[in-house]
Amino acid sequence: MSYLIKPENYMPLLDLQQTELGIKQIKEFFQQNLSSELKLRRVTAPLFVLKGMGINDDLNGTERPVSFPIKELGDREAEVVHSLAKWKRMTLADYNIEPGYGIYTDMNAIRSDEELGNLHSLYVDQWDWERVITAEDRNIDFLKEIVNRIYAAMVRTEYMVCETYPQIKPCLPEKLFFIHAEELRQLYPDLDSKDREHAITQKHGAVFVFGIGGKLGDGKEHDLRAPDYDDYTTPGINGLPGLNGDLLVWNDVLKRSLELSSMGIRVDKEALLKQLKESGNEYRKSLYFHKRLLDGTLPLSIGGGIGQSRLCMFYLRKAHIGEIQSSIWPAEMIKECEELNIPLI
Repeated sequence: MSYLIKPENYMPLLDLQQTELGIKQIKEFFQQNLSSELKLRRVTAPLFVLKGMGINDDLNGTERPVSFPIKELGDREAEVVHSLAKWKRMTLADYNIEPGYGIYTDMNAIRSDEELGNLHSLYVDQWDWERVITAEDRNIDFLKEIVNRIYAAMVRTEYMVCETYPQIKPCLPEKLFFIHAEELRQLYPDLDSKDREHAITQKHGAVFVFGIGGKLGDGKEHDLRAPDYDDYTTPGINGLPGLNGDLLVWNDVLKRSLELSSMGIRVDKEALLKQLKESGNEYRKSLYFHKRLLDGTLPLSIGGGIGQSRLCMFYLRKAHIGEIQSSIWPAEMIKECEELNIPLI
């Protein structure tokens, strides 16, 4: 089901040619800053992986991957990646990356079950990154340090954009506000999880919400996560579970929060076994990725994804992700966008 947020009196600040140039400038500038902040080297990533290896990201556990048979492999099925959360960790091992260093890549995916709208497209592009850590790094303070480094790169990028295009004014606060999903629930007990995000992000401008995936005090998850990449059960901030989270900024064009990144300290052997059991997915222990993690041949790591089109959409003050990337949209949405002065690429 598609859904279009309709901003009042919307007028793009950049024309199509300026927008295309802005996209190029943002992507080049931000990835260079991200690489420097986290000591990441660029690697080449797959568009698809073999089915049944446990490598593809299961996201919320309900999305169906786009798949196709490979003639030369006896029609064995391949799946277009949802993201590269697990593949990156194997690549760290295969490249013998040392603690304190990592990798990043341009991840391109197709998510055919996505609910299309201003923020969601069939086509997903993000910087997927992963960095080797030590056992001593598996704590909330280290996670906050990494998040703050990424946010610093975001602030510098906004400054570059505003210097290049004076009609765009800066809006990111100097500091990021941190809160656990359970604390957020208690702060806004009458709101659902998305409306809580809107409320807290409107108040602070930029927020990192810890503890995404585990059950909160009301027995519900703030949002769903696959059980085999982020560690959402190990105690973190204020003793509450979760060494992961989402980075949100306030989108003044759409008057709502905008998730730019999801990241976290990855599961170790203990957390993997616990989360597979709690989620009813213990059968995954026999899959290739999971066996490598359990037998100790994968390094401890931290990682995440940063939406490229969403980041550009935010910096260029666009109302629809289709102003940044070329995709497929329902005919009714295309018509409505034309009426609202939203030029889809």
